[in-house]
Amino acid sequence: MKNIIVTGGAGFIGSNFVHYVVKYHPDVHVTVLDKLTYAGNRANLAGLPEDRVELVVGDICDADLVDKLASKADAVVHYAAESHNDNSLNDPAPFIQTNIVGTYTLLQACRKYDVRYHHISTDEVYGDLPLREDLPGHGEGPGEKFTPESRYNPSSPYSSSKASSDMLVRAWVRSFGLRATISNCSNNYGPFQHIEKFIPRQITNVLSGIRPKLYGSGKNVRDWIHTNDHSRAVWLILTEGKIGETYLIGADGEQDNVTVLEMILEAMGQPKDAYDVVKDRPGHDLRYAIDSTKLRTELGWKPEFTDFKSGLQHTIDWYTQHEDWWQAEKAEVEAKYAKNGQ
Repeated sequence: MKNIIVTGGAGFIGSNFVHYVVKYHPDVHVTVLDKLTYAGNRANLAGLPEDRVELVVGDICDADLVDKLASKADAVVHYAAESHNDNSLNDPAPFIQTNIVGTYTLLQACRKYDVRYHHISTDEVYGDLPLREDLPGHGEGPGEKFTPESRYNPSSPYSSSKASSDMLVRAWVRSFGLRATISNCSNNYGPFQHIEKFIPRQITNVLSGIRPKLYGSGKNVRDWIHTNDHSRAVWLILTEGKIGETYLIGADGEQDNVTVLEMILEAMGQPKDAYDVVKDRPGHDLRYAIDSTKLRTELGWKPEFTDFKSGLQHTIDWYTQHEDWWQAEKAEVEAKYAKNGQ
């Protein structure tokens, strides 16, 4: 694969993937197709060689543009998505347009030119799992986890739109022979994540002298994975995955929100209880957990960031050292949350 398109490649997870490809696969040229909405940022691609990375500012729903780019590509890796649950509750329309119509547009172009397609999805399409007390550090037992065979049960406009796009991919594989794979990943953390998201919001609150905020009881559980581990997994699936298959990407990183917040506060020299409790989010999923056995056994992947505490410190250091990257947006983001009592 000499020429790949990365949609949403100026966003959080997508830009980390672009950095990964540039660093480890020097013979690959990357075309980033990104609309540069609030979550997309040119600065995420700063310093990358211009002869290997081209940024095309455009919409994945633009059929003519997508067709033109796909005609010259060997593969499309589709990260572009409206992805913030809170935003989907306030206005679902952009999620339907980008996540469903945009995916359809890409699928049609890849079908036309027989382009290899990899679809980035989320564990949220499966809904949520029952809470459990035996999280790592709280006892023993694996508990129930999502597998590739788990039933789809999305609970928000965001996760519903992502579930819809997954189903489109499967239909295009079966109906038209599209060379496609899907990966559903747990919650990513790391550099370049927009400060509206849970971990960077709390880190930048502390750095800004603002008390961090916790939804409800804080018992909701997320299965965290460092974005670098996600990037390695996606490349492996793209190059070695079996066509038509779904792979789940997770690093056994289950933590409840209150524990993550207290770890951030402690790592940043703050009292563990230096936060405010705010009203819970509507439809807030209880727990996500990924079983990545298939990915590990079939493709030999394993995470490198296995210590969540050190991965979190790596992330705190990045935001501390890159205040110029997030400072200008901080007041606006917090004002939006405050308007909703969060």
